[in-house]
Amino acid sequence: MKAPMYTKTGSKSTTQATLDKSVFELTINPELLSLAYRRALANKRTNNAKTLTRGLVAGGGKKPWRQKGTGRARVGSSRTPLWRTGGIVFGPTGNENYSIDMTKKMIRGSIAQALSAQADRVLVIESFMPAQPKTSAAVDLLAKLEVEGRVLVVVAAMNDTIIRSVANLPSVEAVTVQRVTTFDVLNADAIIIEQPALDGLKAWLGGEK
Repeated sequence: MKAPMYTKTGSKSTTQATLDKSVFELTINPELLSLAYRRALANKRTNNAKTLTRGLVAGGGKKPWRQKGTGRARVGSSRTPLWRTGGIVFGPTGNENYSIDMTKKMIRGSIAQALSAQADRVLVIESFMPAQPKTSAAVDLLAKLEVEGRVLVVVAAMNDTIIRSVANLPSVEAVTVQRVTTFDVLNADAIIIEQPALDGLKAWLGGEK
């Protein structure tokens, strides 16, 4: 499969880049991609919610009324879950674990399949290196590449220039080869891959299906 090729200055090359079949032309398994996507969301989820059981609600130590002779149902505490001011039964405790586990083979396979599903949004650049470590330099380079929306940049090695130039661009995510995730790939409107990073993706994901 071919992809557009750009020089490090953002000019479109006359030649096209070849995308390896073992990474960019796989058969898609929707169930695997769905699991990997849900895993990314679940692993980001925090367990901040916490309710109080009847033992944690303040007060309620005194019996509301005597056991017999009132004509009302017997009750031992105003903090019983049956009352509006009582505790909560089976509510979140703050100890919940929402994470989803996957094997390394499944994770790498899902990333490769995500890249295959998004292969038509891939463009290759000789080197993603803005002229200066400034946001404006990254914006200028991305404008030359004619990309919009969410942009995923895959580089062979991270450096201070790349980090500082894209840090203030919320729609741009720059990662090294082994930091690529299924979630980021599927959410990207454009995927920019450095030419040296293509070999890294092949070495890391080429054997996964």
